Amino acid sequence: MEYSFHFDHYNINVADRQRSLDFYAKALGLLPKGHIDGPDGAFTIDYLGDDTTGFRLEITCLKDHPKPYDLGENETHLALRLNPDQDYDKVREWHREMGVICFENHAMGIYFIEDPDGYWIEILRARP
Repeated sequence: MEYSFHFDHYNINVADRQRSLDFYAKALGLLPKGHIDGPDGAFTIDYLGDDTTGFRLEITCLKDHPKPYDLGENETHLALRLNPDQDYDKVREWHREMGVICFENHAMGIYFIEDPDGYWIEILRARP
C-alpha cells in the first residue's frame, strides 16, 4: 500500500509571541491563519501563512520558558521563495535596512535573515 503526504506546517518555539508575529508579518508577509490557546494559558500556538500555498509556519510560545532557546548550530532552516513579480535585489535591500540579514552567499544568489529568536530563514529568488 502506498501512502501520500503533503507538507502542512513547520514548528518553531519563540520567546515573545507578539514580537514574532510582528517580525513575520513585516519581514515576510506571513499572516495569522489560526490560533490555539493552551490549557490554563500554558502556551499559545499561532499558524502563519502566505495566501499562496497551504503551508503554515507554526509558532509556539510557552508561558513559563525560563530563557532564550538554545538553537545549537542552527543547521535547519525555513526557506521562502519570492513571487515572480518581486524584485530580489529590492527585497534584499529592504531586509538589509531592517537589519535582519545574517548571511549572504552571492555565488549561489541566496541570503538568510534571522528572526528575533535566532532562527535563520533562507530567501530564494523567484523561479524563472
